[in-house]
Amino acid sequence: MTAFLVVVGFLLALSSGLFFFCVRSPAGAALTVPKMFVSHGAAFVAGGGALIAVLSLALGAFVAAALGAVAAALSLRYLLRVAACHDGFERAFGQDWQGRIDSGRSGSMLKGRWVGRLPNQLEPRWERDVAFWRIPGSERELLCDIWQPPVGTPPSHLAFLYFHGSGWHWGDKDFNTRHFFRHLCAQGHVVMDVAYRLCPEVDVFGMLGDVKRAIAWMKKNAEKYDVDPRRVVTGGGSAGGHLALLAAYAPDHPELTPDDVKDADLSVAAVASYYGPVDMLAYYDHAGAVVVEPGESKRKERKRDGVVSRMSDAVSRLIMGDLFDRIKDQDFTIGHRRMMANLLGGQPDEVPERYELVSPIHHAGPHVPPTLLLQGEHDSLVPAPACRALHHKLVQAGVPVVHVEYPQTEHAFDVAFLTRYSPAAQAALYELERFLVLV
Repeated sequence: MTAFLVVVGFLLALSSGLFFFCVRSPAGAALTVPKMFVSHGAAFVAGGGALIAVLSLALGAFVAAALGAVAAALSLRYLLRVAACHDGFERAFGQDWQGRIDSGRSGSMLKGRWVGRLPNQLEPRWERDVAFWRIPGSERELLCDIWQPPVGTPPSHLAFLYFHGSGWHWGDKDFNTRHFFRHLCAQGHVVMDVAYRLCPEVDVFGMLGDVKRAIAWMKKNAEKYDVDPRRVVTGGGSAGGHLALLAAYAPDHPELTPDDVKDADLSVAAVASYYGPVDMLAYYDHAGAVVVEPGESKRKERKRDGVVSRMSDAVSRLIMGDLFDRIKDQDFTIGHRRMMANLLGGQPDEVPERYELVSPIHHAGPHVPPTLLLQGEHDSLVPAPACRALHHKLVQAGVPVVHVEYPQTEHAFDVAFLTRYSPAAQAALYELERFLVLV
């Protein structure tokens, strides 16, 4: 029994040590997923460590007790740091910002930045696969899901347009966001979950065009969904956050707006970015240090008939749900350079003007809407310093901006694994729901 407690305590302590690990090379990238598991389940690691410590002390197994105590202490430290209070809302919206939140709305909001487990909400009205644009010359339609408040919930008249993370190449709508959307709908908001086109079918300009078409569509259909067209907010994670920021910051830019919506009102009331790249050159350098560059000759077709492949598929399906079956045949073997070539037509030394053109930070100024920036300190793909630089630029321009950097936190902290329990996911939702009420 003592040996078992020592082994479990050691594994928990080792896992909690990942909080201090920051991925900075392809070799370290293998620990990205384990670190995400540990940070999302920090409460479970803390509880398990405390249990091991108590049992071990009772049995006189002091080494195991020490290991359990270390695991509990490090995990609890992480949780408390992520859920710590900050003055971002005061700086952006004034000392009386809490008084501006209607009591009728606050009742459905999270009571704290971490509440253990996201509460259940009434079932919203969910309309799936709504077409918002047809590609000219084809029968293909771009689709979205519309989430509306539950029956009897007073409408806020606000629409939140969400663009999923994708690396600009993969993924789809409805990716581990259902609890997130249910929570927003409980506050009277309408959510438009958008499936935009991806590389290599289109480049970043095509994607941004789809984002702006979604904005125009929601404004055109605002009355149908009881939305005030002046209260349309964009948001998204990772690549979706980048596109949401770029659309919000450059709504009428001639090079970034397709002809079919150039006469539409593409302005938005606010924008929220979950770890979206804000400076594409900084992103290129940061992610390029981590992403493996497989040679074309070394690429192999993925086989699904082996035991290992089936086990891998089972784990992926457990994590992603039915999204896995929708994207399992996509090519995930492309390297960083090929990814950026698909997106922007070349590397920074070949098309530097494009990297600048599609960087939200280069469009930031007094004209941009209120902004919420949510970022992990240890993000291995999107550089946290660039997000800090955008925050500073917006503050200097007098734009209401709330910037929250979650300590020791990786990429995709809100959509993978234990999303209902993740401290960073809950803290981000706490920030977002208040931000949406204030803008």
